Amino acid sequence: MDEFLTATIRGMTQGSVYVMLGLGFVIVYRATEVINLAMPIIMVFGATITSMFVYAQGWPFFLALLAGVLVSSALGALVERTVMRPMVGEPPFSATMVTVGVLVFMTQVVNKMIGTDRQIGMPLSDRFDKINIGGTELPAAVDGAPNFSGGITIFHREILQLVIVAVVVLGLMAYLKRSRNGIAMRATASDQETALAQGVPVGRMFSLSWIIAGGLASLAGMFVASGQQGSFGRTTYFLALKALPAIIVGGLDSIGGAVIGGFAVGLAESYTKAFQPAWLGANFDQVVPYVLMLIVLLIRPYGLFGTPEVERV
Repeated sequence: MDEFLTATIRGMTQGSVYVMLGLGFVIVYRATEVINLAMPIIMVFGATITSMFVYAQGWPFFLALLAGVLVSSALGALVERTVMRPMVGEPPFSATMVTVGVLVFMTQVVNKMIGTDRQIGMPLSDRFDKINIGGTELPAAVDGAPNFSGGITIFHREILQLVIVAVVVLGLMAYLKRSRNGIAMRATASDQETALAQGVPVGRMFSLSWIIAGGLASLAGMFVASGQQGSFGRTTYFLALKALPAIIVGGLDSIGGAVIGGFAVGLAESYTKAFQPAWLGANFDQVVPYVLMLIVLLIRPYGLFGTPEVERV
């Protein structure tokens, strides 16, 4: 039971990364019908900016994180205005391919910024900051880190990460449901032409969706960097591609589906890593998100909470 609960906590923590990225994917898709494949590199860009402010400028972590979110949001607005706005009216597939070009270009820019792997720390994230439930405390290690036998070990970073995700998800849902811009975004997602006829500034809603997606990607980058023993490098953005199975499982146009799909993929990975039989081989947990995606697509082609597209002929 301890191993199962530990795997659950690790899966929820990993799933929170997919939730942040999934929300960014869904918000842009709902507004523009474009799958933003530049999200992975925006994630790494945001983590890089946060790292620079923390280590090069000596800023407090949360102030640097806020700056990283703002810079990433500004990057999202810039990409939308200069690259994606001219694609309005073009087929969604063509616009999606443009985001691939943004991914390739930004990868080269970020690689120059990173150089060698950078370090980024999140408060309450080192090996000393953990609690154990139901285990036996052992003599401390040589470096002073606490040791436990059995029980469930929870890092403070994991608690803080899940709290941040809960606050962001609830805040985003409230914003979309109650604020004027949020209602306008929902109207744009429902029918762009009707929204435009009713006076909704559709172009501004496109920009707003990219701004929100950029900020969410930056938060996800911070989660990833903190979860990898405080480091990230040039290939970290590949991890963000696992958010694609998450949003497909939940539904491309569903905010709630992105949350459930993100946590489902994280838990599936964690349980597989903890309990997979030996004959499956090493690293099978890296394949599980795509297996889960295929199973859901066979049963519900539009995802668990996606909206089926009805075409009248």
